[in-house]
Amino acid sequence: MKKFWNWARDEDSGVRTLYLDGTIAEESWFDDDVTPKAFKADLNAGEGDIVIWINSPGGDCIAASQIYTMLMDYKGKVTVKIDGIAASAASVIAMAGTEVLMAPTALMMVHNPLTIAIGDSEEMQKAIAMLDEVKESIINAYEIKTGQSRAKLSHLMDAETWLNANKAIELGFADGILEDEKKRIQPDDITYAFSRRAVTNSLLNKVKPKIPKQNKGTPVDVAKATPADWLEKRLSLISH
Repeated sequence: MKKFWNWARDEDSGVRTLYLDGTIAEESWFDDDVTPKAFKADLNAGEGDIVIWINSPGGDCIAASQIYTMLMDYKGKVTVKIDGIAASAASVIAMAGTEVLMAPTALMMVHNPLTIAIGDSEEMQKAIAMLDEVKESIINAYEIKTGQSRAKLSHLMDAETWLNANKAIELGFADGILEDEKKRIQPDDITYAFSRRAVTNSLLNKVKPKIPKQNKGTPVDVAKATPADWLEKRLSLISH
């Protein structure tokens, strides 16, 4: 059975460790082989406190929702440790931690849910409505953990926001910095949140003054296009 999770036990302490390394439900959370039931069986195969190491770009938001719920319902303490990245759906799972710790070099990313839809305008409207509801459900998890307003959380998701460890702690997504057993790490005052939209708009504002004016509706001659023309075209595509 191919799983996207792996359990290990420390023979000395008895603490069980769950590793989520890679895409959440890369194949399918609803395959005959990879099921929520199988994950729950593994989770409940033992008891006591557990540690969850996360290094994942995200994946299936339904799988993340079910894992989040199972972990929230788990009787023992759940310590989440992010050593690389907890992005998208993986950030939702992280919110189930009784304590969430991030490596000084780790990142967390939150953004709006995505899907693919095919059909007429009615089908497109249904897809939009579905995404709106999925977003609200994700905000529920973020709100419970962070205590931030739904409006602020929605804005962070709209902007596709990347958080370093200190910024995640500042906003309530994390509780502390992972410590080296050999040396205690002291968080500094440097925090940042990287927004893809903000960077795109900033680059466009710098490029536009250098681009020659064209008549409205006149296409750019590809053969004569300058690097600035090409950059503006590419940035405009990813900023909408």
